[in-house]
Amino acid sequence: MNENSLKVLVIEDEKEIRENLEDLLSDKYHVFTASGGREGLDIAQRELPHLVICDVTMAGVTGHNVLTALRSNPITANIPFIFLTAKVSKDDMRLGMELGADDYLTKPFTRKELLSAISARLKRFEKV
Repeated sequence: MNENSLKVLVIEDEKEIRENLEDLLSDKYHVFTASGGREGLDIAQRELPHLVICDVTMAGVTGHNVLTALRSNPITANIPFIFLTAKVSKDDMRLGMELGADDYLTKPFTRKELLSAISARLKRFEKV
């Protein structure tokens, strides 16, 4: 599958971070963005992205809520999901993984860390 045809959904409530992620990823992927969890869930259901990158701490529908909703829907249950968050404690990380996240990156992150995590998740997804 051509990388440019792969759809990545970024759910991030901080505008600057969301725009930076979109700029970083749009050369390689078709990027959708959402400024909150509810909007992100709507886009995920409509577009069925190949990968979701999501913040944890957002008003209303949190990243944990988004992941739980995606995993409970058979249509979106297997979409690779990466948390990208400032929540750095082992307990936070463990909770994210227990909820079904495929990866957990903490802010600040490097371009290389993010692109490597995306590449690894998409390679595994393509094999399924």
